[in-house]
Amino acid sequence: MISAPASGTGKTTLMLGLLAAFRAKGVSVQPFKSGPDYIDPAFHTAATGRASFNLDSWSMDRARIDGLVGNADGASLILAEGSMGLFDGVAIPGACGNGASADIAVHMGWPVVLVLDVSGAAQSVAATALGFKLMRPDLKLAGVVLNRVASPRHDALVRVGMEQAGVTVLGSLPRRKEVELPERHLGLVQAGEQENLPQILADAAAFVSEHVDLQALQKAAAGTLETAPEPTKVVPPGGRIALAQDDAFAFVYPHLIAGWRAAGATVLPFSPLADEVPDPSADVCWLPGGYPELHAGKLAAASNFRSGIQSFAQTKPVHGECGGYMAMGAGLVDKDGTSHQMAGLLGLETSFEKRKFHLGYRKATLNAAIPGHSAGTRLRGHEFHYATILKEPDAPLALISDSNDIEVAETGSTKAFESGGRATGTFFHMIAEDV
Repeated sequence: MISAPASGTGKTTLMLGLLAAFRAKGVSVQPFKSGPDYIDPAFHTAATGRASFNLDSWSMDRARIDGLVGNADGASLILAEGSMGLFDGVAIPGACGNGASADIAVHMGWPVVLVLDVSGAAQSVAATALGFKLMRPDLKLAGVVLNRVASPRHDALVRVGMEQAGVTVLGSLPRRKEVELPERHLGLVQAGEQENLPQILADAAAFVSEHVDLQALQKAAAGTLETAPEPTKVVPPGGRIALAQDDAFAFVYPHLIAGWRAAGATVLPFSPLADEVPDPSADVCWLPGGYPELHAGKLAAASNFRSGIQSFAQTKPVHGECGGYMAMGAGLVDKDGTSHQMAGLLGLETSFEKRKFHLGYRKATLNAAIPGHSAGTRLRGHEFHYATILKEPDAPLALISDSNDIEVAETGSTKAFESGGRATGTFFHMIAEDV
């Protein structure tokens, strides 16, 4: 488990560098991401050539986590990227933990490599490392990688402290801005939007190879699973799924798509930004989250897409999550205050003119069916966006609460059409059924 005391410490740079460096050496690496994140796994996949899967102890039970780890079958090494700080999670435990990366590391028996930002300190950094080493006796600290080291003298002083604390130093990364990845309001710019991604990965691999003991890090790897368990079954939303996939709609969990396909479903990608329509042979249309606010003008001009999805929804179900939900609405106001026409399947109107942060785990009990799940089904998921609701006139889709069991106002929407179709949408992204 590649983790850190906090966000912004350098986990992603180290993770991508390790993935690319091991691949360059011929080591087959299976990547994972702890927590509900879409952007990091896409970078992992680009670096390794293997699909990266999210593991989440709040949303997933242990059987589902074990099954997903089974995707490492055939790999020589597993590297999982943590989220936030190693022990950071919610106050009330969920399916099998509180969502902290430490939960996954302990459950799987994966030692932790802790990335430490040593800026502005020297021997004192060892106190942080020692605290993380002692916080959970059931968690093993493989060692630390020092980041943003100012000079050889600085490195030597930090190492003195680590030796006193009995903590192994696996690497020392000097300050180097050019390996940092561009960010926007929901995190890193998506892997598919990085024109120079191969060069970024090559640079990260060279940087990490030069400053991290790859052999020692690989030797420290361990785990409790001796065989690859079968993945937990996922109920697909339909037999043939029209799935929106482009720069505006890219946020769909890899374990869901893999689960749909394993259940025998056919996924039919299409691009609303390219003014494409859902395949008419599909049973259902699914609009994932993403960045519709960055492409609102182009979506508003996509008249073929708009008329096509309106026609599709008359007789078949259409479901949207977060960005997909907003694109199904009547209109979207961008950050400059300009209003753009959306698909009009729902009366929802949203705005980014005055951003309001919405973040956290969600539990939902469905008032109406969505593709793949009947009314009354309980789901676990996660919400992360900056949109403000201006209007939400349709019937509420679900009773939704946060991780503290406090109801939230974002209920989602459902609307039935006379010819038998239905439009549904939520601001939260479904991760798993609540078992």
